[in-house]
Amino acid sequence: MDFIDLKSQQARIKPQLDARMAKVLSHGAYIMGPEIEELEARLAAYANVKYCISCSSGTDALLIALMAIGVKPGDEILTTPFTFMATGEMIALAGAKPTFVDIDARTYNMDPAQLEARITPRTRAIVPVSLYGQCADMDAINAIGRRHGIPVIEDAAQSFGATYKGRRSCGLSDLACTSFFPSKPLGAYGDGGACFTNDETLAKLMREVRNHGQERRYYHVRLGLNGRLDTLQAAILLAKMDILDDEIAARERLGARYSKLFREKSGEKIRTPHIEAHNTSPYAQYTVEVAEREAVQAKLQRAGVPTAVHYPVPLTLQPVFRELGHGPGSFPVAESAAQRVLSLPMHPYLSEKDQELVVDSVVKAVQG
Repeated sequence: MDFIDLKSQQARIKPQLDARMAKVLSHGAYIMGPEIEELEARLAAYANVKYCISCSSGTDALLIALMAIGVKPGDEILTTPFTFMATGEMIALAGAKPTFVDIDARTYNMDPAQLEARITPRTRAIVPVSLYGQCADMDAINAIGRRHGIPVIEDAAQSFGATYKGRRSCGLSDLACTSFFPSKPLGAYGDGGACFTNDETLAKLMREVRNHGQERRYYHVRLGLNGRLDTLQAAILLAKMDILDDEIAARERLGARYSKLFREKSGEKIRTPHIEAHNTSPYAQYTVEVAEREAVQAKLQRAGVPTAVHYPVPLTLQPVFRELGHGPGSFPVAESAAQRVLSLPMHPYLSEKDQELVVDSVVKAVQG
């Protein structure tokens, strides 16, 4: 059983992939070829925003956004401790201090009720993460940001294709960043990412930062980076966008079915994802909570069920951030989740038979 099945997807769209890649090989514009502009237009339309700036990875997307708003040493950026390292890493690499806000126990996303108390005169931006595919409470977070004059950057690395109150992820705040890592709901065959905004000035700044700070060729108006998406990856993503809505629908159906099966077979013993009524999720991960996770994982491995943990150590307890002074117990909700979360196989091509095997194996592992 595959944790994520990219082979079935590739087989489904192989003619389109071959045609798209052959076109790039024919015209030979491997950097900033015509597929880049085509992809950016489709992504912007999908997220219902004016501007999309593609880039080399979701990690670089975060850095580009932070550089575009002028983050500098001494600034503080508010984010969640329960996320992949890239979120805090790019804040630190931009010269700022990651400042953390604990998560909501149900959604695993930044808790808006705890956000305002963490704002200081040095706070330069708020970076909520839409974890596991579900958007954070962006209206509440945006309202706090506006009240304090602080921009909000949605880290939507896992939520492309999700909706929040009828609006799509990546179109919910001043800026948004997503990832096209192969395992994402929309994934390339290598690294890739994108930034989104409705602000023309920010879009211009991000395009410059993405390409060595160039305003025009060999005329550099700011420091930037080599953050371009390559044309072959754009071609692959364009082929995949043709089936994205269908795959998102399959993910949503499978996620709901997982939760229904777990309720029927385990009651309350296995905590399933809580999706807010105003949200939809592409289930970038289908993540449950279990006690004695390592023992459960070992039993599942013996049963042939692959699993993963996203994420076992909060950013606040990572050795690289030791100087921030956060000891165990500083962010209790995130720390508790990190000890219990377990991600199960999830992809649009997961069969109902395999899904039932996963559920039965998890229930058996937890009960026995």
